[in-house]
Amino acid sequence: MSPEFAGNAPAVAAVDWGTTRMRVWLIDGQGKVLAERRGDDGLITAQQKGFSTLLEGHLAAMGAPEALPVIICGMAGSRQGWLEAPYVTVPAPIDAILAGAASVPGQSRDIRIVPGLAQRLTDAPDVMRGEETQLAGAGLPAKGRQLVCMPGTHSKWVQVEDGAVAGFGTWPTGELFSVLAAHSILRHLLGEHPKPVTSDNPFFHRWCETALGEGGDVTSRLFSIRAAGLLQDLKADDAAACLSGLLIGGEIASASRRHGAGAEPVVLVASGALAALYQAALGLAGLEVRNVDADEAVRAGLVEAARENGMIARIGATR
Repeated sequence: MSPEFAGNAPAVAAVDWGTTRMRVWLIDGQGKVLAERRGDDGLITAQQKGFSTLLEGHLAAMGAPEALPVIICGMAGSRQGWLEAPYVTVPAPIDAILAGAASVPGQSRDIRIVPGLAQRLTDAPDVMRGEETQLAGAGLPAKGRQLVCMPGTHSKWVQVEDGAVAGFGTWPTGELFSVLAAHSILRHLLGEHPKPVTSDNPFFHRWCETALGEGGDVTSRLFSIRAAGLLQDLKADDAAACLSGLLIGGEIASASRRHGAGAEPVVLVASGALAALYQAALGLAGLEVRNVDADEAVRAGLVEAARENGMIARIGATR
């Protein structure tokens, strides 16, 4: 065993395995992080190099014991991943979702992958994979209703009632921004490398308010950004702020209408610049916000998943 673990041995390895990125933590029996690695070894790379090969390489570099169990969430459990962890149909209790982690066969150690969620409504089919683990680590109350906003390439808005996922919706806001910026008429205005949008940019605020005021009807406004470049000398960085504000404002207006936002604070699970943008936009919408760091939430959710699957004991319990 690696000397840095002397007197405090890791009890489980927790892995957040996304499409392009991978994060690995060694966790002790109390849920404390002992070591961490991050890298560009997501689903796409793992399909080429092998999931087991990549995982074992990271664990070896961290000095993990050979028999250390592993709990994984994210795209490693997708149909194109290591093992398809079947979707759990909502409504479903969050703890029951975690407890259904699928075992990866043929491995020298116990490796399990948390399942995703499926909403099988005829008029609103939807899926998520990875965000369910963030929900488990977001510190949501066991009773009552919470509305959770989880921004990203495909933003999720989740209704949680008495500790169970009641329903959710996806808004592909991040993907729309990328596609429109690179492959639409707006590419001529935004250029190849606009600066990251900041939450204090007045163009972001103005166009976010426009989208909120028009109930999320953003398509009629998209070409106006191009026109502003031609007629009002709108610069590339400010044009990016316009597009970001328009799309995020449209998402919030649409999600608020569908999920009934406003009765309670929106739980915003996000990190970094994205958290600041959504914090500002939700404020412009007049919504109260409770912030949860997304990185901390996924790690805490993986620890809870390890407990639900008996890989580590609950605090105060005996094994």
